[in-house]
Amino acid sequence: MPTCYRHPAIETGVACSNCDRPICPDCMTPTPVGMRCPECARDRTKVHTARSMTAGQGTTVTIGIIAVCVVAFLAGGSFGVGESSTTSWLYREGALWGPYVQDGELWRLVSSGFLHSGLLHIGFNMLLLYWLGSEIEQRIGAPRFGLLYLTALLGGSLGALIQTTQSVTVGASGAVFGLMGYLLVEQRRQGISFLQSQIGILLIFNVVLSLRPGANISFGGHVGGLVFGALAALVLHEADRRGPRWLGPALLGVLCVVAVVGAVVMAGQPGITDDQVIG
Repeated sequence: MPTCYRHPAIETGVACSNCDRPICPDCMTPTPVGMRCPECARDRTKVHTARSMTAGQGTTVTIGIIAVCVVAFLAGGSFGVGESSTTSWLYREGALWGPYVQDGELWRLVSSGFLHSGLLHIGFNMLLLYWLGSEIEQRIGAPRFGLLYLTALLGGSLGALIQTTQSVTVGASGAVFGLMGYLLVEQRRQGISFLQSQIGILLIFNVVLSLRPGANISFGGHVGGLVFGALAALVLHEADRRGPRWLGPALLGVLCVVAVVGAVVMAGQPGITDDQVIG
């Protein structure tokens, strides 16, 4: 039997309807949407009207990320349908490459996630980003979603460098896989099995696509983003249950630091393979 998060000596079977933290009778506040803990009871519940439910509501960060990716792609000046190389300044200064990261160019761990190689590459990534990002951002809010996306992006960069340090990697795929990892954990908490989930089927499809011969896809980046996205979901849930509201974002910051330190360490290693990847 869980114990109240504010009174550890009291066992309870009731959890806050908003943050899922266990609460005892002294901490319960009745609301129209169930019992809430003292902190959540003080938060004002948003009322959605027809006007507030218009397209794009609650997707500010998602739309902003997509806009930056599209602008960066247009600025690159390479508009091939498939994989294409570019000599643009953005690509030279922003793509992920192990030796440059080892030399201290840490911004590449982030900037590489906003660069793409070809129309299919950016089109597929932006479609998934809008679909997954809109769902998550409306659930957890813009600040937390932005930090979640950064965590997944850095995890993807770490995974890409574990795979190879001698090939250039670009693309938002690692961060997108992180959003899949987040949703898979959340759906598991709701009792939805992996194969019953649309996210699970989508993940299987992408793994098969990544492993096809000659795919030139950063499988390491995908796995890294997926793992860090799932860890972010676990961290946020457990922190909200057991601690103050700031604890979850703070722990996501710790995950970001772990990813950066790991990436710097791996940048000086040979990597598992030297295959050309695009992210």
